Amino acid sequence: MNVSFPLWMVLAAVMWLAWRYMSLRAWHAVVCLLFGFFLAATNAAPEIRRVVTAVLQSLTKTHS
Repeated sequence: MNVSFPLWMVLAAVMWLAWRYMSLRAWHAVVCLLFGFFLAATNAAPEIRRVVTAVLQSLTKTHS
């Protein structure tokens, strides 16, 4: 049985855990969100997406 979660859900959970247990302030979260938003608008966005996809594929491969 395969279970898949969108990457944004995992990152949202990590951010919530950091806020709840690691004293992440609301303004820290806003800065992180803005950084991600503006980074997505740069020329680096396709390369970042490609690297993240490659890493996730290598982590999720089933080893026979």
